[in-house]
Amino acid sequence: MIATGHGRRLRRLHDIPAFGAPVELMWRQRRYRCVEPACPVGGFSEDHLLAGPRAKLTTRAAWWAISCIQRDTASVAAMARRLGVDWHTVWDAIAPLLTELADDPGRLTGVDTLGVDEHVWHHRPRPGKGPKELTGIVDLTRRNGRPKARLLDLVPGRSGRAYADWLTARGEPFTAGVGVATLDPFRGYSNAIRDELEDATAVLDAFHVVKLGLTAMEETRRRVQQEQLAHRGRKHDPLYKIRNILRAGVERLTDRQIERLETGLQAGDPDYAVTVAWRCYQQIRSAYHASSLTEGHAIAVKIIDTFHTCPIPEIARLGRTLRAWRTQFLAYFTTSRANNGGTEAINGVIELHRRIARGFRNLDNYRLRMILAAGRLTHPNLR
Repeated sequence: MIATGHGRRLRRLHDIPAFGAPVELMWRQRRYRCVEPACPVGGFSEDHLLAGPRAKLTTRAAWWAISCIQRDTASVAAMARRLGVDWHTVWDAIAPLLTELADDPGRLTGVDTLGVDEHVWHHRPRPGKGPKELTGIVDLTRRNGRPKARLLDLVPGRSGRAYADWLTARGEPFTAGVGVATLDPFRGYSNAIRDELEDATAVLDAFHVVKLGLTAMEETRRRVQQEQLAHRGRKHDPLYKIRNILRAGVERLTDRQIERLETGLQAGDPDYAVTVAWRCYQQIRSAYHASSLTEGHAIAVKIIDTFHTCPIPEIARLGRTLRAWRTQFLAYFTTSRANNGGTEAINGVIELHRRIARGFRNLDNYRLRMILAAGRLTHPNLR
């Protein structure tokens, strides 16, 4: 190709701010004309690492904005103000970079523990926003002896099919390396783990098991209260007065709280239904607070073998639920306390960044923004 110079054009780019003020960089970009008749281009401009074609931000400004959003919990709008541009200019510059980082297969290397949980990304139906619930997939692999959770992806929908399709798309090399998969008591996710992660151990999350016990105890308290007083709880009702004490762990109660608890149960629980439900709830907590995994496993086995025979209907239902999840429930004690805590922490990070941005309307933008916030994305040269 034979090209000759065709002058220069002045191209204005927005660069990293200096001393709190926006900076504009002027680039006198060379232009060339091809004199070869068969050339399909005809003319072109010089390329430089400073900025890509038709970019309005310099490359370093785009990466600076990405690092500030991730490290300083900043919004895209805040970066736009600091750069002296509008929101769309910033997002158009960083979205291709985020897409490349988020879709990099190297992010999936070394994942041996996987967490999954649902996430609500919007609450008001609006055309074009898609399903309000997403499935969040989180890497819970322990590194240097400690779990460092990071968001791998957000998938539209809360279903086993959504999770299974994501696992299938990752391929055999990824799924074969996953040894532990944590989840909440949702059969859709359990079926996806069974079908796509055949060699992985499914673990029922401790928080959700304890929550099931708390729910059963609370339902028992409300039922007994309704039967005794024929109305919902009021501040002077015996069981209502001790509701917060009932929810707390027994090991944290003071002598005065224990005295109030006993007084409330004697006055409002004539058949000891709430007392038994409370003890069952505390027994579930004790399994996870046991000093050794062997002791905790023994308590969990006793729970599974006895709760379903309880005459209190709420506890019997809880027992049947735990029996149905027996393998996943007991797996907590054989996988060094694997749990979904890191997944819940990632959900907290996502909620924080959604509030900072005051909501999102585009699911693709939301996915990239949250993977940046909670996925530990880094510049390719810093890995």
